[in-house]
Amino acid sequence: MSLFRPCIDLHDGQVKQIVGASLSDTAPAIMKTNFVSSHSPSYYGSLYKENQLHGAHVIKLGANNDEAAKQALAAWPQGLQIGGGITLDNAETWIDAGADKIIVTSWLFQNAKFDEDRLRLLSEKLGKRSLVVDLSCKTLDDKWVVAMNKWQTPTDLILSESVLENLGSYASEFLVHAADVEGLCQGIDEKLVEALGKWSKIPCTYAGGAKGMILNNR
Repeated sequence: MSLFRPCIDLHDGQVKQIVGASLSDTAPAIMKTNFVSSHSPSYYGSLYKENQLHGAHVIKLGANNDEAAKQALAAWPQGLQIGGGITLDNAETWIDAGADKIIVTSWLFQNAKFDEDRLRLLSEKLGKRSLVVDLSCKTLDDKWVVAMNKWQTPTDLILSESVLENLGSYASEFLVHAADVEGLCQGIDEKLVEALGKWSKIPCTYAGGAKGMILNNR
């Protein structure tokens, strides 16, 4: 069964919809923005609460987003997930700020190499129920390669059934952005969605490329 889950992407403290592949720390001028909202993060948190859209995630894209994220979480305590810059040291702080679950990617890697011990430590600290592993990826050499650092840096972790089975023992959900199509509104990565549906034994949220609600019925 497919469910719609909304997202609040935060960049420089504002709610934005950005073309994922255009994010760059070294060349920020190339970033392409589809939409900048005139509403506050708390507006969307309240909107999702009003419509009971559980599982919505708040993603901090870079610095200067902590206060905006806290506004969204305060609008629906224990109703939203939070990701972006999450580490072992600050994860509980975000739970205390009202996050339902913590989303983690980049901290699980050292020099772009996956460190399972870090995932184990975070799972033990928060509990499996409170942890979402972000496996957002890019297509490289016909493989789905997990990308860290706002999808800029490919890692040594490649999506497969065995990888998802192993990581699923530490977390309650996966979040996967298809970075190649994120923000383009030109269609989803159907092969990736099909693979995730077959491989994941825990709930998995796919994001990237959707251009209409009709996708929920496919």
